[in-house]
Amino acid sequence: MFLKIRELHFLAGRPVAILNEDSAKELNVNINERITLKKANFNKGIIAIIDIAKGLIEKDEIALSVEIINQLKLKKGDIVEVGAAQKPLSVNYILKKLNGKELSYTELYSIISDIVNNNLSEAEIAYFVSGIYLRKMTLQETTDLTKAIVQVGKKLQFNDKRMVLDKHSIGGLAGNRTTPIVVSIIAAAIEKYKLRAIMPKTSSRAITSAAGTADVIETIANVEFSLTQIKEILNRTHACLVWGGALGLAPADDKIIQVERLLSLDPESQLIASILAKKISVGATHILIDIPCGKSSKVSPNEARILKHKFESVGKKLNLNLKILITRGEEPIGNGIGPLLELLDVLSVLNRDKNRPLDLEKKSLLLATELLSMLNIDKEKARQICINLLESKQAFYWFQKIIEAQGGNFKNLGKKLALAKYKETIYSNAQGKVEEISSKKLANISRLAGSPENKKAGIYLHIHVGDLVRKKQPLFDIYSESKEKLNYAIEVAEHSGVIKIR
Repeated sequence: MFLKIRELHFLAGRPVAILNEDSAKELNVNINERITLKKANFNKGIIAIIDIAKGLIEKDEIALSVEIINQLKLKKGDIVEVGAAQKPLSVNYILKKLNGKELSYTELYSIISDIVNNNLSEAEIAYFVSGIYLRKMTLQETTDLTKAIVQVGKKLQFNDKRMVLDKHSIGGLAGNRTTPIVVSIIAAAIEKYKLRAIMPKTSSRAITSAAGTADVIETIANVEFSLTQIKEILNRTHACLVWGGALGLAPADDKIIQVERLLSLDPESQLIASILAKKISVGATHILIDIPCGKSSKVSPNEARILKHKFESVGKKLNLNLKILITRGEEPIGNGIGPLLELLDVLSVLNRDKNRPLDLEKKSLLLATELLSMLNIDKEKARQICINLLESKQAFYWFQKIIEAQGGNFKNLGKKLALAKYKETIYSNAQGKVEEISSKKLANISRLAGSPENKKAGIYLHIHVGDLVRKKQPLFDIYSESKEKLNYAIEVAEHSGVIKIR
């Protein structure tokens, strides 16, 4: 069937086509099924998920999402050839996983390849995520899933023999914005001690948290670059802080994460495969994984030990130089929760402000020390190096260089660092000792206030576990650019028991 393009200029986040009801019947396809599309007289084609409209689209027309228009380089008046697409075999493998059976490498590769090529709908990807979550994966499956994610994506390769350092936290702890501080310390160390190393830090955006490292850095600099541009940045600054999703390094992972965000799920096997695949894709030779555990984290101390063992087992199968660190996660780290508020914490630590969050500084120094010691540097010496680079503000200098290399401007940060328009303070309704602060609830309130989509929205904590508080003492501030969102966040904050005082 040949159809002419009807321009609607809509973004769908994936290839989507809208057909007239009669055309859909003629092709014998239904909503959320697949069609093949190719420009008339061209061999290159694409598979799209279909929607059906009555009245909006004529029978001889088809409306295509911007993603298809750009990929096929179509313009107004072009004709496309449309046909019904076969259901991918990978759907059968997803069903197999849902039934609790083990998948082979080729089956997992088929699923990942179809995700990247948009052959699977969001619903089918959701079933795959659910299958992993409900039925779990063996260590071999997790290893094969990691390999498949790497194989289908691009790789950042270096021609020289520099060591490639990387670190990652499994997340789940509000605040905890250690990465920009660690990267800055490592960049300063590489320069000062002429280490043959680089740190191409690719980070994700938030899944269920109030901010990811990419969201935080994006408040003052660009985070989307090509592989060539990243190499140029690394040559200038030894390190970078970029969003991995823009690089095509592990494209399947980013599509899966989009679905995980909708489901608020983060299956353990997918978490391991996601983290390790991204590290392999950037050519990492030395990898540090941070697993926070405790009441305020994703995992308990026992779960952390099990996860550590699984990371080590998969890492061994993949011949990775991997160090796993289990850290305390009893409460949020730092004061800010949300992109801009977390950035302000980072700046205050790097700039040695008097009121900087010392818990964030302490953990950043721990991680930087561990990473530097992986380069055969004595741990105590590595710790002293990191402290000196932080206290002398050399780490801050290299953070500025990285931000400027990524298009930021430290001389003109005023407006970018201005907090959100609306603010409300939540006060203590009792006197006593702070016994517990829920990271999950604070992240939820921060998201209700608008973060991470709105960079200025979020929470500023005035207290931490163990502090003594008076009645009507400020506990935390909620910031939002929307009065309606702020009011909803306040309502939830006042009734959800975020902070326990005894």
